[in-house]
Amino acid sequence: MNSGNPHKRLLDHIVYTVSDLDSAVIALEKKLGVKAIFGGYHPTQGTKNALINLDNGTYLELLAADEANKNIAPPRWMGVDILTHDQITRWALKSNELTKDAIIVKQYLPEMGSITGGSRNTANGALLKWELILPLPTPETELVPFMVDWSQTETHPHDALPNMDCKLIELYGTHPNPDIVYNTFNKLGVQLRIEPNEKISLKAIIQSPKGVVEI
Repeated sequence: MNSGNPHKRLLDHIVYTVSDLDSAVIALEKKLGVKAIFGGYHPTQGTKNALINLDNGTYLELLAADEANKNIAPPRWMGVDILTHDQITRWALKSNELTKDAIIVKQYLPEMGSITGGSRNTANGALLKWELILPLPTPETELVPFMVDWSQTETHPHDALPNMDCKLIELYGTHPNPDIVYNTFNKLGVQLRIEPNEKISLKAIIQSPKGVVEI
């Protein structure tokens, strides 16, 4: 998905799931030349995050298990507990029609499509609130996006981030049978390039202070 295409659904954020948040922040800083900013905790999901501004209203979310949260038992959302290596596992679209989107993703996979509310406190204590179509704990990587409605919160996470001189050039995926997901993409009104490959994956090409980088 090219973030610069104004005629398609807008990308909200990309989820880069990691085994250890502090280590991943250091590793990505070496790769991109920018340091992700700690975002906060998801108390109802047992995760925490750090964010990188990707311009055009979108951001990269580094997501890791919050091991200090003993209230949420695995498996936690977005592949956190089945992660084989740090990688993009999910992506999210902006939406103000979650009910309509939920019907479409349920047609793809009946377990998908549950709408729920969420919130987290930012590092400076502000409360972010949203509604979203809940991402599942499995599979490790899911090419079909989930959707987020931020209308309940005053400031979108992207708008609270400084300019970090990073810009998403393209988000794309790989899948052994791209037609399986293309049908759902068409119903959702999104375009995402899918390359045939035996492995399912999501990749982001980013313009960064260290040049064009793929993660």
